[in-house]
Amino acid sequence: MKRRLLMLSLALSAMTLTAAADTPKTAPYTLPGTAVRVLPPTAAGRHYTLSLHLPASFGKTPGRRYPVLYITDAYWDFPLVAAAYGNLVYDRVVPEFIIVGLGYAGASPDVDTLRMWDLTPVPMRGEQAETGHADEFLDLIEKTVFPLVEREYRGDPAQRYIAGSSLGGLFVLHAMYARPQLFQGYIAASPAVVVGGDWIIGRAKAFAASGRPLNARLYVTGAEHEWPGFLAGIQRYQAVLPELKQPGLVFESRTIDGERHAGTKAESFTRGLRFVFAPLAPEQGPSRD
Repeated sequence: MKRRLLMLSLALSAMTLTAAADTPKTAPYTLPGTAVRVLPPTAAGRHYTLSLHLPASFGKTPGRRYPVLYITDAYWDFPLVAAAYGNLVYDRVVPEFIIVGLGYAGASPDVDTLRMWDLTPVPMRGEQAETGHADEFLDLIEKTVFPLVEREYRGDPAQRYIAGSSLGGLFVLHAMYARPQLFQGYIAASPAVVVGGDWIIGRAKAFAASGRPLNARLYVTGAEHEWPGFLAGIQRYQAVLPELKQPGLVFESRTIDGERHAGTKAESFTRGLRFVFAPLAPEQGPSRD
């Protein structure tokens, strides 16, 4: 009996080795047309990367400049937006544009801690030491990232856009009020409005009261099944937008039905891109086969 079991074990091992030898070798899948660029460390010793997606025509039109979409949390959301890009361009509902994902360098960065530092405009309760540095992150984007993208990848300085989700969405809204000259369009997917006790709503009211125009397009979403308190904050912001009658601001608000916090990203970004890029979209024609 023992001999039969030994022979069976050897036969199974041989079959396994044969199957492994017959399995085709594969390579990791990478997104076509993308690359990752590591930035030099900042003066404060922080390490960032840029995930880049260039238009198909980039190498064929050396004198052409392109609109640029900057997106926070590249390690999560850059692949999502890059995957949706081709469909939107094919349908001619957006122009060709460059995608620049903002992320962190290193083998396994603690993105949860790092993003709280960069994406929050005010300290979060219980996390004061690690939050509230959004203006420093805006400095990096304005003084380091913009010049690089516009010098080496022909980004159009007159056509910059920014998108982000959750804390990234809060950062998008903060950028709009803090430095409205930087971007022409904003996509805030499920923004964390509740940070700082609806601080961003107070910022919006103060900006409107200043009488300054805000020449931009803004798309703001929440998810139907967000945490109730979190969604309530988004809805308060969405409700105040028409009340402010902000000169120059064209906006659209939406609640993504059936989704929770992270699940809203795909529809939020896709519809948001169509909205913010609408003035630059190619002339519409019949659908292609």
